[in-house]
Amino acid sequence: MAEQATPGTDKSGQENHWDTVKSLLPFLWAKGRADLKVRVVGALSLLVLAKLLGVYVPFLFKDAVDALTGTGAQADTATLVLLVPTGLILGYGTARVLSQLFGELRDAVFVKVGQHALRQIALSTFRHLHGLSLRFHLERRTGGLSRVIERGTRGIDFLLRFMLFNILPTLLEIVLISSIFWAKFGFYYALITFVCLASYIYFTIAVTDWRLKFRREMNEQDTKANTKAIDSLLNFETVKYFTNEEHEAKRYDKALAGFEAASVRSQVSLTLLNVGQGLIISIGLVIVLMMAAKGVVDGRFTIGEFVLVNSLLIQIYMPLNFLGFVYREIKQSLVDMEKMFDIIGTQSDVRDASETRELRVSGGHVSFRNVEFHYNASRPILKGVSFDVPAGTTTAIVGASGAGKSTISRILFRFYDIANGEILIDGQNIADVTQTSLRQNIGVVPQDTVLFNDTIQYNINYGRPDATEEEVFEAARLAHIHEFIESLPEGYNAEVGERGLKLSGGEKQRVAIARTILKNPPILLLDEATSALDGHTERDIQASLDRIAEGRTTIVIAHRLSTVVNADEILVLDAGEIVERGSHDNLLRQNGLYARMWQKQLEASAAEEKLVELEQG
Repeated sequence: MAEQATPGTDKSGQENHWDTVKSLLPFLWAKGRADLKVRVVGALSLLVLAKLLGVYVPFLFKDAVDALTGTGAQADTATLVLLVPTGLILGYGTARVLSQLFGELRDAVFVKVGQHALRQIALSTFRHLHGLSLRFHLERRTGGLSRVIERGTRGIDFLLRFMLFNILPTLLEIVLISSIFWAKFGFYYALITFVCLASYIYFTIAVTDWRLKFRREMNEQDTKANTKAIDSLLNFETVKYFTNEEHEAKRYDKALAGFEAASVRSQVSLTLLNVGQGLIISIGLVIVLMMAAKGVVDGRFTIGEFVLVNSLLIQIYMPLNFLGFVYREIKQSLVDMEKMFDIIGTQSDVRDASETRELRVSGGHVSFRNVEFHYNASRPILKGVSFDVPAGTTTAIVGASGAGKSTISRILFRFYDIANGEILIDGQNIADVTQTSLRQNIGVVPQDTVLFNDTIQYNINYGRPDATEEEVFEAARLAHIHEFIESLPEGYNAEVGERGLKLSGGEKQRVAIARTILKNPPILLLDEATSALDGHTERDIQASLDRIAEGRTTIVIAHRLSTVVNADEILVLDAGEIVERGSHDNLLRQNGLYARMWQKQLEASAAEEKLVELEQG
């Protein structure tokens, strides 16, 4: 069963952007955070004050002009001619400063709300990604996923900052100034202004929607380029092995060329949009100013009122022009957020049941009951597998590659849900307990040990982050790596490098063993933990594994049969079915598949030893 997307995402490409915007509102009006709600109310109040003052400023300028030109109510006496313009100019300057001050205070008050919302969204997305199943992460490319999240977060940041304090105040200002035109200058002034505004908005929306295809293409090419770059750098050694640096550069350049072409088309279309917007604004401005100029000639308006018309038009066109930019950016942000919200809307195919309980491990008895599993329905992997691992015993699972050995470890850890049957731990079906409690009780030492790019201590401590330093040292001693770590110049603070590349295979495995010892789980899962190591290192690591397996229920997935000869029971898996079971000696006596595998490995081991002797000789 594949990951499922929620119905909120319209796969036809006609996204409901309003639903996307609404999904951000709960982060702004944070539940249980009265302090943040007070900040939202305060910021909105400052917003209204700033806009009211901003609209009033042109009237002060108009009165000052009338006083200076000797027209209007401010020019009655000589004394007023001297005093009124000075007061009006001071008032004009004060109002402009206060308008800007309220705007800056608004941003200062709201910044904590916006940053808190962005933090919560980022945290929610991060947790959601870790909550998705292994299937999702195997099908995703890390480079592309990181770029999708980066662009989506940036888009959310833009929306949070501009949705409340640019779109809403601009709309408020448009309504106020249009009302003033109608009340003070007449219907036709308001009508022409409205037609100009409507034309501007329609043109902006139409052209911006047309441009979105170029933005989507840019995003796709950007994701491809970043994916190729990350994938190439993560496989640095493989690139070097095959001297394919130039091949990787050409692949990256091809992706960059696609991004370059899409960027050029996007910029050319942006130029068209800007020119069209400027033309519409200029036409509206010229028509209204010509009407106002005729009013001055006819004696209906003063010079100050002519200036007022111009100031109000500039007042409305400036934020309107910015509204065009904001609209474009918001549309582009919504495009950037599309894939991120697809990810957030993705539901894991491995989910806790509606009524789950915590797993309670008393001994660690593991039971598989007629388990069937497939990654694809047309290709079954496990076919009615049944076995028991009594508490405190060791059971090994062996078989050829593709037999289904590692699949057993994955479904026990519940990376995938089984198709049929039951998996029980101390009689509890793992499908009926929480995934967290299940995984807390199982320790895994994998074949491919991946370490975080941090210190050795951090990587061991990862097994139990609240462990003391002494407990970390003791785990390292039990894994026989403490002395090696102490011999390093930085000791436990030595960096292991990307994916632990600064350590050898054996050293990485010992760190993994120490990490699992620190976790101290009742059930231990060793998934071909020594198959990638040389014979000498394997024997040392195996001794450490045998020690930590004592007293624990242990399941060993093995390729080298020499590592499982002491297991209480060995299961031989072939094509998804258990074909043989028993102790090492019993299976050899059966002279079946296990005996043939054993003989082949003995011959291969003998040939390897002979080759080593020849090289040394």
